[in-house]
Amino acid sequence: MLSLASGISVKDEEKHLLREVANDIAFGLHNIELEEKDKLAEQKLQQSYQRLQKTMEGAINTIAKIVETKDPYTSGHQQRVSKLAETIARKMKLPQEKIEGIRISSLVHDVGKISVPAEILNKPIKLTEIEFNLIKDHSQAGYDILKSIKFPWPIEKIVLQHHERLDGSGYPRGLKGEDIIIEARIIGVADVVEAMSSHRPYRPALGVDAALEEISKNKGILYDPEAVDICIKLVREKGFEF
Repeated sequence: MLSLASGISVKDEEKHLLREVANDIAFGLHNIELEEKDKLAEQKLQQSYQRLQKTMEGAINTIAKIVETKDPYTSGHQQRVSKLAETIARKMKLPQEKIEGIRISSLVHDVGKISVPAEILNKPIKLTEIEFNLIKDHSQAGYDILKSIKFPWPIEKIVLQHHERLDGSGYPRGLKGEDIIIEARIIGVADVVEAMSSHRPYRPALGVDAALEEISKNKGILYDPEAVDICIKLVREKGFEF
C-alpha cells in the first residue's frame, strides 16, 4: 500500500491502475502530437505539390505558346482542344488522373509542329503530298520531344497517338481499335471538331455542323463512338462553346 501526502492510501492495484491510466493519457497525447506533426508534414507536402504543379503548368503553357509562334493560324487551338477533350472525359466519368492527363496532353498535342518548316504550316494553298507527309511527322516529333520528360501521365504516348484512327488508317503507326489509348481517342475527336470549326491558311472554317457530321458518320470507324456521342450532345444539347 502507498500512502500519499494527503493521507489517502493507495493500494498496489490502484497504483497500477493509475499508472495504466497515466500511460494511456500519455500515449494519447503522444498520438495527438504525432497527428499534428503529420498534418503539418502533409500541409508542407501539399504546398510543395502545388508549387510543382504550377511550375509544370507554366512549362506546359510555354511549350504551347512556342508552337503557336511557329503556327499562328492555329493560335489557341491546343487550348480549345484541351477544353473540349477534358469535358468529354468528365462526361465519360473517367478517373480524375486520366482526365488531368487528357487536359495536359491536349495543351501540347501539336508540339511536334515546331519541327515543321513555317512556310509549310502557313502555306495558303493546298499542300503537296510531300508537304503533308512532313506535317504528319509532327506526332512522332512530339513524342521524341516529350519522351524524356517524367510526367505523371503517359503524355508522350497520347501525343504520339492522337492522329491514330480505329480502322488503322491514322498515323504515324496505323494502330487500330483498343491499341489506341482512350486518352488519344478522346483528343482525336476534340482535335477534329476544333480544327474543322476553325480557319486554316488553305481554307476557311468549315463550321461546327460540318465537324459534327464528320465525326457522326465515322463513329466507330475512325472515331471512338462514346466520345463522339458525348461530343455531339455537348455541342447540340448542352451548348458547349470553345
